[in-house]
Amino acid sequence: MQLTLPFHLENFIGGNFIGPLSGQFIDNINPATGEVYGLIPNSNQKDIDLAVNFAQKAFNEWSVTSSEKRFQILNKIADLIDEHSNELALAETNDNGKPLWLSKKVDIYRAAANFRFFATGIMHFAAESHSMENKAVNYTLRQPIGIVGCISPWNLPLYLFTWKIAPALAAGNCVIAKPSEVTPVTAFLLGKICKEAGLPDGVLNIVHGNGPSCGEAIVNHPTIKAISFTGSTRAGERIASIAAPMFKKLSLELGGKNPNIIFADCNWEKMMQTSLQSSFANQGQICLCGSRILIEATVYEKFKTEFIEKAKLITVGDPLENNKQGAIVSKMHFDKILNCIETAKQEGGKILLGGKAIKTSGRCANGYFIEPTIIEGLGPQCKTNTEEIFGPVVTLQPFNTLEEALQLANATNYGLAATVWTQDISKANIIASKIESGIVWVNCWLLRDLRTPFGGTKNSGVGREGGWEALKFFTEAKNVCIEF
Repeated sequence: MQLTLPFHLENFIGGNFIGPLSGQFIDNINPATGEVYGLIPNSNQKDIDLAVNFAQKAFNEWSVTSSEKRFQILNKIADLIDEHSNELALAETNDNGKPLWLSKKVDIYRAAANFRFFATGIMHFAAESHSMENKAVNYTLRQPIGIVGCISPWNLPLYLFTWKIAPALAAGNCVIAKPSEVTPVTAFLLGKICKEAGLPDGVLNIVHGNGPSCGEAIVNHPTIKAISFTGSTRAGERIASIAAPMFKKLSLELGGKNPNIIFADCNWEKMMQTSLQSSFANQGQICLCGSRILIEATVYEKFKTEFIEKAKLITVGDPLENNKQGAIVSKMHFDKILNCIETAKQEGGKILLGGKAIKTSGRCANGYFIEPTIIEGLGPQCKTNTEEIFGPVVTLQPFNTLEEALQLANATNYGLAATVWTQDISKANIIASKIESGIVWVNCWLLRDLRTPFGGTKNSGVGREGGWEALKFFTEAKNVCIEF
């Protein structure tokens, strides 16, 4: 099988590739060059209705397919992702702007791992049993919900698309999935892989389009019983306002404004190297990036000097070349980040490094590139430190005590992730227990175990993904009581 890419992408519905019923398409732009290199369907309610019809036909058989058979199919999908990893990585880089080495090392590897993990996990997904002494026994059935909607973002396109789809399919559901219209290509190619792997027609339907016409049609559809969404807090709020009155199950993984807390007693070399990654990896377009760096005052100047010098060495440019940082995902997001930097200046922030767009030459002369940007002099309540920027922009803030570090860390409406650097285990445990965050990394960052729950608090979302949490979300629990 060759993963060929047509200029006009198509929806994958009922096992077939078909154009949008409206005939409407959206430009797909390579952010590194600024050029239109394809068109994607702008699907609407009619396309979703068609996808749901096929999913309904497929559900009766797929929902009772043995876990062993589901394992075989999902594991085959993982194998095919590995087999076509180079093609998928190139497609991801052209679509998203991230460096090719990063697509290969992280995005495509993790997409295969997601399918392989949940393919195996469903073989070990056990129900609970509770005995009432000499009277009755209760057991829990975990049954697939039916048809579910999965809507994924543009920052880690195939990585997060499969993170949602794999557990939903493993649990026996049929899926209506929408990738971001900004980065649709690898989702389109996944349809070809699923067809090759023998996934029954209609079990997975991949429908392309923007949020208002396609995404809302998924959320609104009465037959779709659950929505798993990753994206902005604003979009999550809109989805909740539609889905909650319909009593749909909701999993919302939203924004982050994560603190990176650095104590003087940390492993300095490891902290510095990791902090550069947690600040600027994927152009800062990861919801888990540590965009607020909090540094103990006694080492603030030392950290600032060294961090700036090392950040200066980060190369930005053509993602197909050996650069550390590629292009911002779209012109709209590029403009938003630059506006946020201007806001930081207006708030009194001092730009220590970067703060500007980068003009490149050759193939990428019209691409969307921004310098790694470091800002100091801003308090915890300013927009720059409370609103998500989602780009290569970090702020520095000093603190004197553990209590002050916690106050700064918790001074936003977000609560997704936090990183703590200290060799003092007691200090680490205090921070971990009191910080308002769904994930805490101590002396590391982005070290992920797929068995663990993933999600945030406050405006960072509702629910948890990953491990058994994902399989529980995509199933309904039914208690059965049998009296002796």
